[in-house]
Amino acid sequence: MDILRLVIIAVIPGIALSIGLYLTDRYDREPVRLLIKLFVFGMLSAIPTIIAERLLSNLNIFGGLLSIAWTAFIVAGLTEEYFKRLVVMKLAYYHGAFNEKLDGIIYCTFSALGFATIENIMYVVSGYDADPYIGLYRGLLSVPAHMLFAVTMGYYLSLAKFSPDNRTRSFYFKRSLVIPIFLHGSFNFILMAGIQLLMILFIPFVIFLWITNLKKLNKFYKESKMWSGS
Repeated sequence: MDILRLVIIAVIPGIALSIGLYLTDRYDREPVRLLIKLFVFGMLSAIPTIIAERLLSNLNIFGGLLSIAWTAFIVAGLTEEYFKRLVVMKLAYYHGAFNEKLDGIIYCTFSALGFATIENIMYVVSGYDADPYIGLYRGLLSVPAHMLFAVTMGYYLSLAKFSPDNRTRSFYFKRSLVIPIFLHGSFNFILMAGIQLLMILFIPFVIFLWITNLKKLNKFYKESKMWSGS
């Protein structure tokens, strides 16, 4: 299979989910130019992420499950969620269009799906020969997982943005990074650890991610509808 076809396979999930999220924001849609910037810079955030991941991997002095936990929670979870949120902080957090809570979820998911898209391209192009189905299961699991972590991030980032005082704002701002790191790290750890019991729990964990994050999205969607007076 030629490179172009592999790239097309790799980018479809991220673009499809981005369009779906954009259409979800029915009552006060965000500027398309801003969303494209978030997506593109989300892709570009892969550069500092790769550098940080290599540095942190070299600091992995552990063995066994501790080594896997370091890779899952610190090397991948911490660095990827940090840089995805940084894109939102630089481009959208102080933007005038960020005027309701649903916006935080939209912005974080566009940044995350940009990152997930470039990551998917790298995995699919480099891993197709070893596993021709890599694009399928990454499209069904990994790319949507990035979106779900981002929904959590955007949920708490919006709560921070619209908090009435600095103490509450700081509380939610910390959670906008810590909780996505925990979810991301847990997702990776289950897949990397090779422990049968954890693998049995993987599908319930994914279902849990979908249910809880759809609730968060629906909560802010209803607020957006009320705010618009529709």
